[in-house]
Amino acid sequence: MPSIYNRSINRPVSELGGRPVRHDRDWIAGLSVAGLMLPEAVAYAGIAGLPPQRAIIAAIVGCLTYCALGRSRFAIVAPTSSSAAILAATLAATPGSIEDKMALVTVITAFMGILFLAASVLRLGNLAGFVSRPVLRGFAFGLAVTIIFRQLPVLAGIPVSGADISDQAISLFSALPHWHLASMLVGCAALAALLLLRYAPFLPGVLLVLIAGIFASRLLNLQDDNVMLVGAIPIMPAWPAISMVQWLEVFALLPYTLPMVLILFAESWGTIRSLSLRHAESVTANRELCALGAANLASALAQGMPVGAGFSAGAASEAAGAESRMTGIVAAVGVIVITVFGVAFVADLPQPVLAAVVIAALTHALDPRPLLRLWALKHDVYVALAAAIGVIAFGVLNGVLLAVVLSLVALLRKLATPYVARLGRLNEGHDFVDMARHADAKPVAGIAIWRPSQSLFFANADAMLNAIAARIGEEPAISAVVVSLEESFDLDSTALDALLEFDTVVRASGKSLHYARVHDRVRDFIALAAPTLVDYLNFSVDDAVAAASQPLPQPRES
Repeated sequence: MPSIYNRSINRPVSELGGRPVRHDRDWIAGLSVAGLMLPEAVAYAGIAGLPPQRAIIAAIVGCLTYCALGRSRFAIVAPTSSSAAILAATLAATPGSIEDKMALVTVITAFMGILFLAASVLRLGNLAGFVSRPVLRGFAFGLAVTIIFRQLPVLAGIPVSGADISDQAISLFSALPHWHLASMLVGCAALAALLLLRYAPFLPGVLLVLIAGIFASRLLNLQDDNVMLVGAIPIMPAWPAISMVQWLEVFALLPYTLPMVLILFAESWGTIRSLSLRHAESVTANRELCALGAANLASALAQGMPVGAGFSAGAASEAAGAESRMTGIVAAVGVIVITVFGVAFVADLPQPVLAAVVIAALTHALDPRPLLRLWALKHDVYVALAAAIGVIAFGVLNGVLLAVVLSLVALLRKLATPYVARLGRLNEGHDFVDMARHADAKPVAGIAIWRPSQSLFFANADAMLNAIAARIGEEPAISAVVVSLEESFDLDSTALDALLEFDTVVRASGKSLHYARVHDRVRDFIALAAPTLVDYLNFSVDDAVAAASQPLPQPRES
C-alpha cells in the first residue's frame, strides 16, 4: 500500500485513514506469530497425514506470497485445520502408494491455486457480498468457540473422540475424573502468562511463553509426569515426481478440490473481513482471491500443501498488534530460523502450552459487543447468531452456507413485505414524506400519493400494487393517484406486467394515474412495453402532483 510521510512523528503513515505505522510492533508481532505457526503447521500436517516439512514449507511460502499480493495486515496464510481435515479425507479415499499420494497433494494444491485465480479473474469475489457483516461477525465468534473448544482436551491432557463438537463435548466432560492435573497446571499457567503479557505490548509474549514452556519442560522433566510434548519434527527433503500422476487421477480429484476451495475461501474471507471490519480497513474479495491463488500455486511449486488465512494465526497477529504486512514477512523468516536452529528445542514444547497460545490468540474474537450491538439495534441479530451456532454445530462450510441462506431468506422476506407508505407534503414545500412518520406532513387535496417501500420485482409487485389498489378503492373522493417508483431502479418482466395491469384497473375506475421518481432504466422499459404511458412518467413527486392537478390529454394511440 502506498504511504505518505508524516514529519511530525517521523514515520510512514498509511493513506487509509492516516494510521501511523510502527514497524517495531511488526517485529514483535511477527516473532509472536512465528512461535505459533511452526507447532500449528506440524499439527495440521499430522491431521492431513503428511510429513511435517510440507506444512512448514507451505506456511513459509504461503505467508510470503500473500504479503506480496494481499491487503490484510493481519492475515497469516498457512495450512489450516479445515483444509487439512478435508485433505486427509481425500487422501484416504485415493488408492496408491505414499509417493503417489504426495504427488496428488501437489496437484490438489496447484488446482486450488488455479481455481482461486480463475475466480479472481472472473470477478467472482463479488459473491462474497452475499455474506453480510452480521454473518461475518457470527462466523468469527463461532469459529473462535470451535477452535478454543478443540484445544480444551489438549489443555486437560486427555484424548477425546467424536465426529463433531457435541460428541467431543460429551467425551470431554465424561472424562472429567481423568483430566491430567500436571497438563492443566502447565496450560493454565501459560494462558495466564499470555494474558498478563498483553499489558506489555512491547514484548513478544507468545515467543516468550513458548521459550519458557520449553525450559520448564526440560528443567521439570514434564514428560516424566506424562505431559504430552510436541515431539521430534523430522525435516528432510521430499520432492515427489508429478509425472507419476495419471490424468484419470487428476480428474478424480476435482470433486474433492472444489469443496476445499469453498471452505478455504469461506474461512479465509471470513477471517480477513472480520478482522478488517474491527479496524476499519478496506479489503476486496477479488484481490484476496488472487493472493490466495498465488499463495497456493507457490505452495504447490515448493511441494507444500493447501494454505489459507487461518483464524487463530490471524487473531494472534491482531492480538500482537500487527501494524502492516511486514508482520507476515517477519513471521515467515522467524519460522525459517526456528526450523533451522531451534527444531530440537521445539520437540520439548509441552502441548498444553501450545493449546494455551491458540486459546489466548482467540480471546479477542469472543468479545460479545458486536452481537450485543445488533441486539440493541434489533436488526440482523438472529442471522449473526445463526452463523455462530451453524459454525459451531455443523462446521465451517456448512455453518457459513446456513448463514448465507438465512441472509438471503431475510432479504427476500424484506423485499416481499408489501409495506406501502402514504406520502404528504412537508411544510408546503417540494418534499413529500411518509405521513405515518411525520405528523407535520399534509395530504394533497384530491390526490393520493403512494410509495412502495421496496423495489418492485417478481416476488412482491402484485402484493404491493394490489395493496395500493385496495386503498384507492377505500377513498372514492380521490380523483387522482400518484405512485412513486423511487425504490425501483429496474423492473423485471413480471413486475412490468403487474404495473401495467394495475394501471388498467386504476384508470378503469375513472381516476387519473401518474408515476413519480421514475428512473431512466424503468422509463425505457415502460416506453418499450407501453408507449402511451410515457406522458404520465415524472422525475419528481412534485412534478407528478402538479401534472395530476391539471387536465391531461387522452392517451395517444400506440
